[in-house]
Amino acid sequence: MAVKVLVVDDSGFFRRRVSEILSADPNIQVVGTATNGREAIDQALALKPDVITMDYEMPMMDGITAVRNIMQRCPTPVLMFSSLTHEGARVTLDALDAGAVDFLPKNFEDISRNPEKVKALLCEKVHSIARSNRRYSGYSPTPSPAAAPSSAPVARSSAPAVAPRSPSAAPAPAAPAAGNSPAPKRKAYKLVAIGTSTGGPVALQRVLTQLPASFATPIVLIQHMPAAFTKAFAERLDKLCRISVKEAEDGDVLRPGLALLAPGGKQMMIDPRGAVRILPGDERLNYKPCVDITFGSAAKSFNDKVLAVVLTGMGADGREGARLLKQGGSQVWAQDEASCVIYGMPMAIVKANLADAVYGLDDIGRHLAEACV
Repeated sequence: MAVKVLVVDDSGFFRRRVSEILSADPNIQVVGTATNGREAIDQALALKPDVITMDYEMPMMDGITAVRNIMQRCPTPVLMFSSLTHEGARVTLDALDAGAVDFLPKNFEDISRNPEKVKALLCEKVHSIARSNRRYSGYSPTPSPAAAPSSAPVARSSAPAVAPRSPSAAPAPAAPAAGNSPAPKRKAYKLVAIGTSTGGPVALQRVLTQLPASFATPIVLIQHMPAAFTKAFAERLDKLCRISVKEAEDGDVLRPGLALLAPGGKQMMIDPRGAVRILPGDERLNYKPCVDITFGSAAKSFNDKVLAVVLTGMGADGREGARLLKQGGSQVWAQDEASCVIYGMPMAIVKANLADAVYGLDDIGRHLAEACV
């Protein structure tokens, strides 16, 4: 059955181009278009699409307000289009908080110059989020930053630097089911490494805001995200969390109370002295940053002293890095299927029998605080 899509944009050119690209896929049907947020809500209620593509800057009602209303009245996976600017990143992150599943850069030049590449990427995104867990009764998006309890100044750590459920098709032995996974074992880890993709911005926010300012273990974050977005995302997390968060720079040193976010378009590695190395993105790699790259370097540097967590996301990035971590004796956790937006990366960990524990998203932060001493 074809995926039904509603296209929302105030630009007639963009509506037509997106509709043409999607309609060229025999497994996608554009069932309607809308020119502003109010029309989008009406059309979503009337047409019940499987996926909505949404611009954020529109007359009458903006895309973020429309997403919030749609999630309250008829939860539907939304793919946002955004500009590759700092402000575009900020607005896109607000849209993800409101309930959007994923985003794509809105670049008219790319549509003109690289139609086949754009078509493949857009159709892949639509198919993947059509299978996401965003259409269900009672969906509750992450509270906006203004409503977050940590909007007041938070204490920062000044410590010194320091060098799901298994699907039925998964092979036995299965990983522990969410809710049945054992309580985490306390250990003096040298690093917590968290990798994620689609759904990751909201997932990371929920995990990291649960950590106390006194969290004792350095953290690195690998989120599939464009270069223009990671600085804005790090700044956002830093305002919301009790720990500090910053976009990683070459030569940064791991320390307690600090989470370093891999910069978009580049690769992040960890050396045995606890320093971060930022390398140019390799065009041969699909992901920049790549979870496997960072996990692999952590395995080489810290052996059994790493706690790795794989959160929601498409594909299998992180699986091979997790395999190296497990070979060195480190621990690997996976997010459970029920709380994932896209159960791809965690599923790859579970199917490969690499998960020591499977936890729901809202339990991961608490278990991290319990596990790290």
